[in-house]
Amino acid sequence: MKRVIKFTKMHGAGNDYIYVNTLLYNIPDPAAASIAWSKPHFGIGSDGLILIGAPTRPDADFSMRIFNNDGSEAMMCGNGTRCVAKYLHDKGMTNKNPIRLETLSGIKVLQLHLNGENKVETVTVDMGEPVLREPQQFGDQDGQAQDYSLTVDDRTFYGTFVSMGNPHFVIFLDEDVEQFPLEHYGPLLEHHPIFPQRCNIEFVSIPSPNGALRMRVWERGSGITLACGTGACATAVAAHLTGRSSRHSNIQMDGGTLHIEWNKTDHHILMTGPAAISFEGEITL
Repeated sequence: MKRVIKFTKMHGAGNDYIYVNTLLYNIPDPAAASIAWSKPHFGIGSDGLILIGAPTRPDADFSMRIFNNDGSEAMMCGNGTRCVAKYLHDKGMTNKNPIRLETLSGIKVLQLHLNGENKVETVTVDMGEPVLREPQQFGDQDGQAQDYSLTVDDRTFYGTFVSMGNPHFVIFLDEDVEQFPLEHYGPLLEHHPIFPQRCNIEFVSIPSPNGALRMRVWERGSGITLACGTGACATAVAAHLTGRSSRHSNIQMDGGTLHIEWNKTDHHILMTGPAAISFEGEITL
């Protein structure tokens, strides 16, 4: 028997997901649901599916699971965490501020910023400390703030590896990122043999006319997306480590801009940006 599932379509700077409250609705095969529901024209259309549920550990308030539109499960989604915070607050599921959210990359602390109507407008997420290298992936290279070289097809790219709970390879371009063939080089780099679990790839132009770091992203499991929160954090880290920015930076993506602070004291990354509801609806499962 088919069941009706209520969902909320939300986006953070254009990075859009389908959100379902699993305290009310059981999704037995979220990978298959994400593939089917994320299809444009034939489904709801999205970058994937995010499930909001009860935590599995006592020091968290809620949990989230993230499934890309190819069905793979993601470790973390910065834009998604902000939208979960808005969902929980605006739907009256909690009055806590901050909210402690359990993810596959650990607990993230979400500080809510409300507007005059007591609705969440922006959220600051403590993304924790970045990890600069996974040794098994880069062999004997020393993992400092240096450019690693990767060759795909007819071109060699130099970039910085940063993990924000999920892997990122940040490439600073000498050319205009707006004209860069992201759809060609993105999948080649995502599936490079040096990344056994694939990788998110960021391409960045410096400087942007407005002083921000202009970034476009090829997301592991989703392809080109309008924004990537963890990718923005990785870009800010790589830019500071390579002398291209201070510890405060604005990352301008196709869908909007996020402010990133790399705290000098505890080395945590603080990401601030918007969260918005696109629409709500019902779908059968």
